[in-house]
Order: sequence, then C-alpha cells, then structure tokens
Amino acid sequence: MAKTVNVLPFAALSVDGGSPVPLYRQLYESLREAILSGRLAPGTRLASTREVAAELGVSRNTVTNAFEQLLAEGYVESRTGSGTYVSKSLPDELLDARARLTRRVRFERKGRGLSARGEALAKMQFKADCPALGPARPFRLGPAMDAFPFQTWQRIVTRHWQRPQRSLMGYGDPAGYPPLREAVASYLGAARAVRCTPEQVIIVAGTQQAIDLVGRVLLDPGDVAWVEEYSYPAARGALAAAGARLVPVPVDEEGLNVCQAAARAPGARLVYVSPSHQYPLGVTLSLARRLALLEWAARAGAWVLEDDYDSEFRYAGRPLAAMQGLDTGGRVIYLGTFSKVLFPSLRLGYMVVPPDMADAFTTARALVGWCSPLVDQAVLTEFIAEGHFARHIRRMRALYAGRQAALVEAAGRELRGVLEVGPDEAGMHLLGWLPEGVDDREAARAAAQYGVQAQPLSYFAVEHNRRGALVLGYAAHEEREIREAVGRMAAALRGVTARARRKVC
Repeated sequence: MAKTVNVLPFAALSVDGGSPVPLYRQLYESLREAILSGRLAPGTRLASTREVAAELGVSRNTVTNAFEQLLAEGYVESRTGSGTYVSKSLPDELLDARARLTRRVRFERKGRGLSARGEALAKMQFKADCPALGPARPFRLGPAMDAFPFQTWQRIVTRHWQRPQRSLMGYGDPAGYPPLREAVASYLGAARAVRCTPEQVIIVAGTQQAIDLVGRVLLDPGDVAWVEEYSYPAARGALAAAGARLVPVPVDEEGLNVCQAAARAPGARLVYVSPSHQYPLGVTLSLARRLALLEWAARAGAWVLEDDYDSEFRYAGRPLAAMQGLDTGGRVIYLGTFSKVLFPSLRLGYMVVPPDMADAFTTARALVGWCSPLVDQAVLTEFIAEGHFARHIRRMRALYAGRQAALVEAAGRELRGVLEVGPDEAGMHLLGWLPEGVDDREAARAAAQYGVQAQPLSYFAVEHNRRGALVLGYAAHEEREIREAVGRMAAALRGVTARARRKVC
C-alpha cells in the first residue's frame, strides 16, 4: 500500500498582515485556488492546523477558521483520527469554478505573450497526440522488449556501479563519450558504408534532439525545408519550431520526387529524407534519385538530413548502404538511433556531421543539455564492444521476419475486404490499406475501441491526399498477440467499412 504523504502547501499560501482582508480569508482563498488549479490534487492530505499556523506565523484559530470554511463548501473533507484531505469528488459548482479558473489562467498566459515560436509549439499539442504514450497494445511501433537481453545489460550496468569510475561521474565531452564515438564510427563504416571519423560523431538523446540541433545550427527563420509527404511528425515539428517553412514533397515507388521538389521550392535550404526505408510508406529511395538529390544539394548549397532509423532490419539481402557514403560534397548529415534497436528509454542516438561543422554542433549540443548520461554511454560502449549488439541485431532480424509473416498471414485470412496488408523486405511496421472512401482516423478510433492501436496514415501527412491506411507495428508484439489483435481489428473495420459504403450509396 502506498504511504500517505503529508503535503505542506506553504509555498502555495500567502497571507499579508497589512491587508484589510482578514487573515483567515486570505488563507482560505489561497487554499481554494490551489485546489481549483490542481496544485493540490484530490485526496491530498493537508498539514495540520498547528503546522500551518507555525509555518505562517499566524494563530491556530486563523487556520482553523479557514479550514472550516473550506469544509463547509465541500473543498476538503475531515477524517476522524486521520486529518483533513482535499475532497476526492468535487461538486459540480466547484468543477465549474475550476473550469472558469482554467480559462482565466489560459487567458492570462496569452496576455503575457508567448513568442511566435512558443505559440506554434503550443498549437502542435504533440505530446497529447503522441502514439507512444499510454499502455502498449498491438500494433504500436517499437522494438521487442520481450526479447531484449536484459540480464546481459544488467551485468554490464552492475560492473560499472560496483566499481564506479570517477571520470564517469562528472561532466563529459558534449560530443559524447569518446569510446562510444569510436564504436559508432566503426560500426557505421562496416554496416552502413558511412564514411566518417569518430570526431564527426555527435552523441545525442535520440533522433529528435539531432533534428533540433540541425534546426538550430543550419536554419534561419523563414528558410525552406523539403519534407517527405508522408513523414515523421516529430521531425517536422522540430524543423517548424526552428522557424523553417515546410514544403511537402510527393513520394512514389522510387522515393522522394526530386524533380517535383525542385520545381515546388528550388531555393530550399534543407531536405529531410529517410532513404533506406521511407517512414511510414516503406519505399526505398532509388540510386538515381539519391544521386539527383546529392547533385541538387551541392548545386544549391543545401543540406540533406538522412534519417536512417531502422536500416538494421532488412530481411532480403544486406542492409542498403547509406546515402552519406555517396556524398562527395559534404552536404549530408546522417542520423541514427539506438532507441529502436535496443529500447526507447535508453535515449541515445548519434549524428554524423561534416568535419568542418563538428565544433558548431558540439557547442549546440552543450547548450541544450551538455551531454547524455556518461554511465549509459559507457554501458552501451561495452555492449557493442563485447559483441552483444551485433548478436542482438541478428536475433531480431529473424524474430521480426517471423512476426511480419504472422501479421501478413493473419491479415490475409481475416482482413480480406477491409484492410490490405502486404509484406515488406525491411523495417518494423507494415501499411494496411483501407478500401476507398474509408477514413483512416475513423478506422483507428474504431480499432482502439477493440483494444487495437493502429496509427492512421493521415497522422503523418502535411497534405493528406492518398487512400486511407493504417500503420501496423509488428516488431514489439508476439505472434500470438498479433493474431488475436488481427481478429479484433477485423471486427472493428467491418463496421467502419459498412458505414462508409452506406454513405456512398
């Protein structure tokens, strides 16, 4: 059972002996506002009248009078022998008061004046819409937590804390733990044909922070950035937060259409692209398009932001070489992450920058948080050096291939006519195409009512203009879970599809 914590809300309280308002009334109003604003949550135990009186330097009768007024109005409740608590169920009039207070706070925030960037961020509401939050259900995107070698990871962590190195307890290099940078450079050269030295590797807290740094270092407000239509919403958000003007570029079977992009916005400063396995459409940028994009970037003096988020997981042949390895003009900034390969809360990723820009990016990394936790970086370094990382990737390729096959097989049997799901040679998710006229957001809501999480393709769009589809992550879910979820999804989608067909008729 959780312990009851005495909350001493002294910081939330204020009384002024020089005010004409009685002290008990000032205390009552301070506590009432703290309750209505949510600073004192329902069920919170208040300090005793004796403690409050001693802390505020007022008589105990003053505090008792304030508490009795709150009790009479239903803001608090008294429990014999236990104390005074904020009411767990506030009456309707109090909820109305809370709503009025919330509106007033919002108005006051607006009156204070957010910056233009702050207003843009407030409108994004990214956290509220983030599909990674809440309980994990099929078909959420992510790696297989049930197959991660936790015991191996724990042994390495234990070694570090049993014999802690003082050098890991202080501030580290903002660019990252040097042995980890060396390990990343070596791995990328061998596995991804990335051409870099350890000095070009910057360790970051995931891809999101890397994109934020790119915006800070390379973009001025008003600069144009090409983004794939469809693409990672958080990447677009980071670029927009930097003041970039986003221009969506069509993606076809060969990937981002460079010719259309150049026609739409020839003066772009940057392009964000996921060439090895486009997210979320799953196509691969052809060699001809890669070369055309690099040629355009060199000619325009623009930057190519290459997001290589899941290239380790290819089930037919070797992973494709990174576009960065083809770059002879130093125009590509390469991004990778350990969060999708290992586990999301690790919050470690990397970026490879041109040699002459390493200092600028290192300074920017220092300013936004100095460096990622050194012990985590050291543990990951040993995990790589001892061969566990490579073995884990090999195991996951086989596991994910089996899970993808289970999804395709179950979908073919149970989703015929309501969702078209085909195999892919790579990645951790598949697209399921809905029948024409079926709204993918409505389909996602219907699936959620059946306990199935499937992101609508339109969530990834700037200008949604394709047939509706659902993004189905399979890597994080056992085959049994996948089959059961497909059955529930079939029941959800049959109803949505039937309603859509009735509308057409």
